[in-house]
Amino acid sequence: MDGIQYAIFTEKSLRLGKKNQYTLNVESGSTRTEIKHWLELFFGLKVRAMNSHRLPGKGRRMGPRMGQTMHYRRMIITLQPGYSIPTLRKNFFKNTE
Repeated sequence: MDGIQYAIFTEKSLRLGKKNQYTLNVESGSTRTEIKHWLELFFGLKVRAMNSHRLPGKGRRMGPRMGQTMHYRRMIITLQPGYSIPTLRKNFFKNTE
């Protein structure tokens, strides 16, 4: 599970959670097939579709110099009906259902 960093909980991701879609930040070097394999292996899920986009890093000032934070990739994962990520479903979607 090296490629999956953390789950995203915004208004949009909570709305997508009702449609059995989960939003995750993953390492920028991870591929779709790696993420799909990790989800199916560790959580026992069946993935229907995966959408991803790369988000740019933000500018940060360090004294007189400007720096840049690392860019990252965000994936929206659609699971087949009847499957869900139990820890996310239990903790974060209980107030929206």
